[in-house]
Amino acid sequence: MGIVNTEIKQKTIQNDVTLTGVGLHTGKNVTLTFKPAPANSGLSFKRVDLEGSPVIEADANYVTSTQRGTCLEKNGVTIQTSEHVLAAFVGLDIDNAIIELNAAEPPIMDGSSKFFVEALEKAKIVEQDAFREEYEVTDIISYVDEESGSEILVMPAKQYQITTMVDFGTKILGTQNATLNQMSDFKADISNSRTFSFLHEIEMLLEHGLIKGGDLNNAIVYVDKALSPETMEKLRVAFNKDNIAVKPNGILDNLTLHHPNEAARHKLLDVLGDLALVGTRIRGKIIANKPGHYINTQFAKKLAKLIKIERRNNVPNIDLNQPPLMDVNQIMEMLPHRQPFLLIDKVFELSDSHVIAQKNVTMNEEFFKGHFPGAPVMPGVLIVEAMAQTGGVLVLNTVPDPENYLTFFMKMDNVKFKQKVVPGDTLIFKCSLITPIRRGICHMQGYAYANGKLCAEAELMAQISKVK
Repeated sequence: MGIVNTEIKQKTIQNDVTLTGVGLHTGKNVTLTFKPAPANSGLSFKRVDLEGSPVIEADANYVTSTQRGTCLEKNGVTIQTSEHVLAAFVGLDIDNAIIELNAAEPPIMDGSSKFFVEALEKAKIVEQDAFREEYEVTDIISYVDEESGSEILVMPAKQYQITTMVDFGTKILGTQNATLNQMSDFKADISNSRTFSFLHEIEMLLEHGLIKGGDLNNAIVYVDKALSPETMEKLRVAFNKDNIAVKPNGILDNLTLHHPNEAARHKLLDVLGDLALVGTRIRGKIIANKPGHYINTQFAKKLAKLIKIERRNNVPNIDLNQPPLMDVNQIMEMLPHRQPFLLIDKVFELSDSHVIAQKNVTMNEEFFKGHFPGAPVMPGVLIVEAMAQTGGVLVLNTVPDPENYLTFFMKMDNVKFKQKVVPGDTLIFKCSLITPIRRGICHMQGYAYANGKLCAEAELMAQISKVK
């Protein structure tokens, strides 16, 4: 498993776009506006009806309830039934956006993601100057809910894929499967699959006042019990219909299935939306048996935690005994630094978007004379400098005559030191572009590893300037 820096550009939308509708469980009118967001900001909800317009990021750690949809809560502010909206963003390959609402719940629309997809396409999807990260799955990761018998796992695959298998143990619905082999099929095959419920659940929800915005146009109702005259009357009032009947396929009328396995497809839509809360695109195949919002979000939390650990401990897997791509003499042909300030010895990998370099730390380093006598520790600022020199190789590789350029720091952000570096350590540096190099400006994320652990990290920006 590992974090992969892809050559795929992140995406957002170009224009604002607004929808209006009714919340399924609240019955309240709501206005929903999708807005562009900067690269690397992800998806977030914004409650413009509340003071200060608080923001709730689409983060699995904010999940508080999965009773009738996935509910997020941050600092007392909630978003209900987030999954259909989030599925539309992932299905259309959109990384960054702001989802503004003037209520706690997005409009249910027709119970699917169809109208959200149409709105996002109307807003026009555009690329951004930043590369996407993906979490590449190399081992099977699973989560089992013993109580319900539900299980969800992810296994290695070349792209993000999902298969859902549903079995409710009822004759009327039976066993259904659905598969999404490539995200480009989401719009046509999955996005219009509507939410569904069983008649006994509808009766319970009506009794508790939990389905105020529902009607026969936004929920498939499977009739799993005999319809009494009393129940028929309740449904006529709740759905504001003169007549209600059961079709031969066992669903209430005024609704035609879009797909024979629409229930399994909608469960897939839910899985896609709930796993958006991981916050990182997945390169792997999800297999979900009897999925639901609880197990989906528990699995999302597990993945998010693993990815966080992986990101911190993602030591580059390189063979230090192999011939390097660049030795110290070749590095000096590119970098202007010289002893005692040349702080990298070898370069092992170099692409358009990343570079990996090495430094052997010995007691002969000049700085150990005074830092500190009797307790030699490499200064953190020099670890960052070595990281920057590694990035300098990346940016100078873009010009034909690097010997005629100097590299200058512009800024450092989010600098953190995790453990000390001492004589005898081997430092491995990895720098990856956050945004493409433009006009000689390099914006990158740098990591330094020693003894198989992360010892420093920093977000760096530098610019190359031609020597006059």
